Amino acid sequence: MKKFFLSLVSLISFSSLLVSLEVNTTELKSLAENQEIEFINYEGPHAVINTAAQIKGIGSEIGIQVAENLEKADRIGNISRYSIIHAVDTGVKEKLDADILVIGSSSQLDHIKNLRRIISGYLSAAYNYSETDADTLAVFITVYNAVYRAQLDVFKEKYKEAVVSHLDLQNCGLSVDYHDWPGKTQIVIPLYDVTNGGLSTIDTSVISDKNVVSSMKEDDDKNIESRKNLVDIKEREAETANENAKAASKQAAEDNKRLEEEKARTEDAKRDAEEKQKIAEQNPGDQKAQKDADDAKKELEKQQKAEKELTEKIEKERETASKQQTLADKKDSEAQIERKEIAGDQIAVQTAAAENDAAGSDYALVIIDEKKPLLKIVRYNKLSGKAIKNSPVNVIRSRQMISISDNFLTIAGENKGNGAVKLVLIDKENMEIVSESEEIIADNSLLVQDGSDFYCVINEKGTYHLACFDSNLKLKSKSVEKVKAGTPITVTGNAIAVTGADGKIKVLNKTNIGALLGE
Repeated sequence: MKKFFLSLVSLISFSSLLVSLEVNTTELKSLAENQEIEFINYEGPHAVINTAAQIKGIGSEIGIQVAENLEKADRIGNISRYSIIHAVDTGVKEKLDADILVIGSSSQLDHIKNLRRIISGYLSAAYNYSETDADTLAVFITVYNAVYRAQLDVFKEKYKEAVVSHLDLQNCGLSVDYHDWPGKTQIVIPLYDVTNGGLSTIDTSVISDKNVVSSMKEDDDKNIESRKNLVDIKEREAETANENAKAASKQAAEDNKRLEEEKARTEDAKRDAEEKQKIAEQNPGDQKAQKDADDAKKELEKQQKAEKELTEKIEKERETASKQQTLADKKDSEAQIERKEIAGDQIAVQTAAAENDAAGSDYALVIIDEKKPLLKIVRYNKLSGKAIKNSPVNVIRSRQMISISDNFLTIAGENKGNGAVKLVLIDKENMEIVSESEEIIADNSLLVQDGSDFYCVINEKGTYHLACFDSNLKLKSKSVEKVKAGTPITVTGNAIAVTGADGKIKVLNKTNIGALLGE
């Protein structure tokens, strides 16, 4: 997470049991000098929840089709939702091929994690990457495309015309705001070796250039785990390339011995052809002599062809050996440099963590949108006021976060797209949603605790009822009486007073809120 500056105006300190929220985003530094950007995600409950496997399956389905013919340029997938332009041209050796993931206008994708899942599923299915490696590459691919968003000239420098011809200035790369993704996204995935595949299918050097890594370092955790995982991939790339170089060199040496033998055979065939041609010229009427000369000439041509083919094979093997050794050296060098940088960053992160532990921390509620209003929570250093961690949840609606064991209970969400307003549990460690209610909650509902019961207003297709939930977000009961969406909820003794839909006070029986008190 990125640095977060606490506002004296909007900061509300919390004590023990009641706390509130924060916003989760991954901040990046763009190529522009000192400009900071952040991935803006929808961080809240959803009307329809898809599993991680289902989301990865979107990419896998496309990847399976691409894998059927990796050297064939094609476009596969649903253009209105998600498609891949497999932009390859094996006839051109300069610059890079690429896959271009296009997010269609009908997409409801609203979180960078799910976009990465789609990319990961695609890489595993198309190029046989392990799930762990594909997940790592997906992180770097998204950051790379965010850093170079709308910088068409950068893509023109590195990629073949077969790739660039599909890109446009406004949409190339990835916007940091999920609202801009549908119909406005062309994610470029650089391909180093699409023919032979393996670990070096994706160009890991391109997606981890200095601007990308600099952006990733801007997070408080400096993206150490993802960077370590990519270094591991590069080390394995170096090892594989080194083995390939040795194998190609060995084969070239063996073929070179064969070439010497072929050259000797060619000389023999040449002498034989010259002798028989001379005899044929001296005996123009001798048909056998003419045939012998013709056969000898054909044998020479055959032998010369075999020698030429073997020579070309050796040249390719030496070229492969050189290319693979260059790749091995490059990846090994990058890995060593990056490991040193990561070691230094780990010390910085550990030092900061120790300072925060020594100072102690607390939670503060911050308003991020006064019009809606939406809130967020930040855990901060009590001495310096510096943010330690921001919650991913950026759509808290309630001004209360109620502490329940290892979680906070509150109301969060937005009723747009695939979003929904629900009662949620947010774990205290990662500050992520771990559970949400099945019921839709009124946008402006209050949240009131009474012992182990939690009261708020549910929205049933535009009509509102007071509802009672347990600490696991299970609905225990609801009122028959319709109430105002933003009604005060006053609990006294065995009664709960609310404002009815007609604007009049309704006194509900706390032991059975389905009935009015006295019924």
